Amino acid sequence: MTLNIPFLKKPPLVAVVRLAGAIGMPGRGALSDAGLAPVLERAFRKGKPAAIALEINSPGGSPVQSSLIGARIRRLADELDVPVYAFVEDVAASGGYWLAAAADEIWADESSVLGSIGVISAGFGAHELLARQGVERRVYTAGESKSMLDPFRPENDEDVARLKTLLGDIHQNFIDHVTTRRGAKLSEEQNLFTGEIWLARRASELGLIEGVAHIKPKMQELFGKKVRFRRYGMKKPFLSRIGVQLAQDALGGVEERAAFARFGL
Repeated sequence: MTLNIPFLKKPPLVAVVRLAGAIGMPGRGALSDAGLAPVLERAFRKGKPAAIALEINSPGGSPVQSSLIGARIRRLADELDVPVYAFVEDVAASGGYWLAAAADEIWADESSVLGSIGVISAGFGAHELLARQGVERRVYTAGESKSMLDPFRPENDEDVARLKTLLGDIHQNFIDHVTTRRGAKLSEEQNLFTGEIWLARRASELGLIEGVAHIKPKMQELFGKKVRFRRYGMKKPFLSRIGVQLAQDALGGVEERAAFARFGL
């Protein structure tokens, strides 16, 4: 039985939010703004936390979902005046680093992979395979760019130029986010926005993170040995847990595994 004695001050509370997985991928376990909204709201508002700690393990994914999640974290942090600390596990790359940059401080394990501040678009061209099989592609559009980058038609130089413009604009949004959040901490000696990745100690030297630290000792250092932790995370719907939508979840798992594999994980 726990006694609630009002005049006894409780130790500081740190709300821990786990952000693990690819961002915006198919499947129930993917990170999305819609899925994380109630989780973040509870974490920031319940029990008046002294800080929010983000456990991040993500290879990235959708730039839009990364931006939406990061913006929600910042809105809540500013509205409620709660500091946010990010702790990187295996990887915070691409959109995963976007999420980390939403925090006031970023810490990582010595072997954590960070960075990949860039944008990628990949696909396949199957028009020659179809031609060998005697299959003719027929596409009818209103608007000359409507069938841009159709994988079943030969690559078009104008389509590629348009895509590169889009990728460049998204890349600039990413750069603006990182430079706004990290500011003068960033090293000016190296171009940090080429899509390159680094381990934690080098990332610290470049100003991408504060340094090497793990969540419990760092929070105890900042908030005292008796600091309390309360964990929050996305829960899978009941029907998903008993096997409904297995095909979609399996596909999402394959795509997520491929995303992690890009970083040797």
